[in-house]
Amino acid sequence: MKLQVENTKLERVKLIHPSTQHEDFRGDYVELYHTEMYRAAGITDDFVQDDFATSTKHVLRGIHGDARTAKLVSCLFGRLYFVAVNNDPASKQYRQWQSFTLSDKNNLQLYVPKNFGSAYLVMSPTAVFHYKQSAYYTGQDGQFTLKWNDPAYKIYWPVKNPILSERDFA
Repeated sequence: MKLQVENTKLERVKLIHPSTQHEDFRGDYVELYHTEMYRAAGITDDFVQDDFATSTKHVLRGIHGDARTAKLVSCLFGRLYFVAVNNDPASKQYRQWQSFTLSDKNNLQLYVPKNFGSAYLVMSPTAVFHYKQSAYYTGQDGQFTLKWNDPAYKIYWPVKNPILSERDFA
């Protein structure tokens, strides 16, 4: 099987369709990651850490990122409204964003490069967000946080009053 990778309107952000998906009377099977296939598709980061977060409807996490970490993200359960934001001042697409729907039904993944912020809003009763990282998480040192509703970005969110952490509310 071959990994299907699509370019998005944001340079270096990739939309990925899993190479292997199977559904039968027993349930579903999805291959989330295969190093050789990802490298052949041009995603050559060495992912060193896997994390997941479980959240409830209308929780918004992010917009966070840093200059050293690329991420490969997916929704293992539920449905997410995911936003990637270019936060590289040297890029001609600085401050541009794009949204995606990630769910356990479409099994899509996104490759989010370094210097991009990412955020997601839970649209189902609960959701499980999975992400592979190219750098070990060492706390918030070196990370940036963009305000989710900063008028300079004009990001569309499907809800007006999401549930936020203190970090994301400020």
